[in-house]
Amino acid sequence: MNGRYDAVIAGGGLAGLCLARQLHLEAPDLSVLVVEKRRHPAPEAAFKVGESSVEIAAHYFSRILGLEGHLKSAQLDKLGLRYFYPAGDNSDIARRFELGPPTFPSTPSFQLDRGRFENYLLDLNRQSGIEIADGAVVSNVELDGAAGHRVTVRTPDGEPSTRCRWIVDASGRAGLIRRKLKLGKPVGHDVNAVWFRIGSRLKVDDWSSDPDWQARVPSGQRWLSTVHLMGRGYWVWLIPLGSGSTSLGIVADEALHPYTTINSFERALAWLETHEPQCAVEVRKHTDLLEDFLGFRKFAYGVERVFSADRWALSGEAGAFTDPFYSPGSDFIGLGNDYITELILRDFAGEDISTPADTFNAAYLRLFDAFLRLYDGQYAIMGNAQVMTAKVAWDNACYWAISALLFFQRRYRSPEFMGSIEPLMRRFVVLHARMQALLRAWDAAAEVHAGPGAANVVDVDFLRRLQAELRDPRLNDDGLRERLQSNFELLEAFARTWQAAAARVDPALARFVPSEGPLVDGATIASLRVSSAAETTA
Repeated sequence: MNGRYDAVIAGGGLAGLCLARQLHLEAPDLSVLVVEKRRHPAPEAAFKVGESSVEIAAHYFSRILGLEGHLKSAQLDKLGLRYFYPAGDNSDIARRFELGPPTFPSTPSFQLDRGRFENYLLDLNRQSGIEIADGAVVSNVELDGAAGHRVTVRTPDGEPSTRCRWIVDASGRAGLIRRKLKLGKPVGHDVNAVWFRIGSRLKVDDWSSDPDWQARVPSGQRWLSTVHLMGRGYWVWLIPLGSGSTSLGIVADEALHPYTTINSFERALAWLETHEPQCAVEVRKHTDLLEDFLGFRKFAYGVERVFSADRWALSGEAGAFTDPFYSPGSDFIGLGNDYITELILRDFAGEDISTPADTFNAAYLRLFDAFLRLYDGQYAIMGNAQVMTAKVAWDNACYWAISALLFFQRRYRSPEFMGSIEPLMRRFVVLHARMQALLRAWDAAAEVHAGPGAANVVDVDFLRRLQAELRDPRLNDDGLRERLQSNFELLEAFARTWQAAAARVDPALARFVPSEGPLVDGATIASLRVSSAAETTA
């Protein structure tokens, strides 16, 4: 190692390798050291969870990091998010109400074999001149924003130390700096996850020969979706990997499905036989191809600070984690690394970064809190076909209309612009929170068990437009403010429309969001109404 670096990144997983790549692209003269405990190449498939990307992460990987060629040639295009709601004993997928697209979306996303992706990133970074010490670990950090942080690295040959102007913790859940500075912040979201990989394709398209069911996705490529098998208090994922394996996971609320019922492969398989028997049958056919089994108990956690003017930062899970539903982990890597890169560039340009660091920190943590509200207390909803369909439509609308739009337009990095839309963002957070409360109350008022049928969120014109507009050319500040205001007004109307639908079940539900103002066209949610084919229990 050299005696001094501009930046040391502790951790060469997805967060650290992406940040190193971004720093090289935006500031190629910086000296960067990445310290990673694993020796490479890492194994494919049986490696890490977090294989499904959505729009922010896909845009970050493909366009901002310039990795589109690899994603197209070595990973899998993703056929959106797909949900199957409960029907009977869940032994026949053709009887389950399906929410998902028949064709690939206009704004792409990808299924990632993490081992393959991180091996490629590490090699690319080395070829770019970034120094990488794998088979090594940062054993200690003495923080000193003025003189330079002292970083000690444990290697097979000893424990050399170096100094750096910036230290970025990308060590994952180990949270080197988070633990050192006691920055951890507990959250109330008590949900657990286990997952495993099978060395074979488990194609959900093969689970039924029903011609009507097969005709809904004429390409026969449902398996390229992130498939969610939904039930009260849980969801099960199936994600295909480019290496030929399939990732499966169970994510469940502790109060409804205790961790002790899923925390080994044998227990997880027994749980599947009870709750998702058709999936269990498919897994049993391939138990000889089991590649791994991993799990986290109470995986969600928060943090007090992620960026500091003292020239340290936390990236990815070294900071905080919400929930794997909607696959936001890689989104937060992209968001966080964009902030970190901006701070480092401003610092090396001689700017006082005190205000930007505080502004970015507050914005990142507010977004974390908004995402956490998507999940906290919401797992009981997951078996309710009507309420969960409304939730998926609402959550996607918010994501495309505000959160993802700001990232695609690269404005999170502008404290001046973000300050100019602060009143709008506060109203957005309040509306978002009220809608999540409405969804919980709606679920408590009536559970809808839908029969065979299908819906697609982007069949709704304005939702399809919001998703497609993410790829629009960059707007000037005034144009983007106007777009955000228009989108927010659309969200208000959408919220009122769902509230009106809920109030038809229970008039008391007409109190969560302001009822005065326009609704979206009644036809807008007609395709997302599942109760006409449903058994409803109050």
